[in-house]
Amino acid sequence: MRTHVVDHPLVTHKLTTLRDERTDSPTFRALADELVTLLAYEATRDVRVATVEIRTPVSAATGVRLASPKPLVVPILRAGLGMLDGMMRLLPTAEVGFLGMVRNEETLEASTYAERLPEDLSGRQCYVLDPMLATGGTLASAIRFLTDRGADHITAICLLAAPEGCARLEQELEDIGVPVTVVTAAMDERLDENGYIVPGLGDAGDRLYGVAH
Repeated sequence: MRTHVVDHPLVTHKLTTLRDERTDSPTFRALADELVTLLAYEATRDVRVATVEIRTPVSAATGVRLASPKPLVVPILRAGLGMLDGMMRLLPTAEVGFLGMVRNEETLEASTYAERLPEDLSGRQCYVLDPMLATGGTLASAIRFLTDRGADHITAICLLAAPEGCARLEQELEDIGVPVTVVTAAMDERLDENGYIVPGLGDAGDRLYGVAH
């Protein structure tokens, strides 16, 4: 597994405002959207392309287009939805699938409660959107779900990651035989006793959409 922390002043600038507890939900959503587009630029460096011949107004030229099958973008519900627009802005021709996963707050284990994905993902590159790589259980389960259906290249885009989550991800996925890359805006210090990233930014879903009572 490869982990890429995007070192760019605009990424750090936007992430700082996301972390600030005074940032309201509309501002948080807008900044998360912008930040994901910056992360997606790095995450798509290995996107598969095919060579094409075109004509410019001046002469013939050789270029590239996205190869088939098209990449699949998979937000993990619900917080991953807040990252979808930012990703699709950079990769508008990609297809989108959805994976609903929930973490048991006592055991910290993840389970799948909904999915809208092709049955056969053979030969597909998948981009998984999950704001927080904390304990790593949810993301590991999501990646294994995709590779079990045939996906052969996985890139996870996360706003933040914790060392414990990355270590667990690497341990749980060491046998899948598929290249996995994690692209994140920052590697934070640690997890607290409740499995939250420190210093983190709080609960990404609540900060994106507010707290339902």
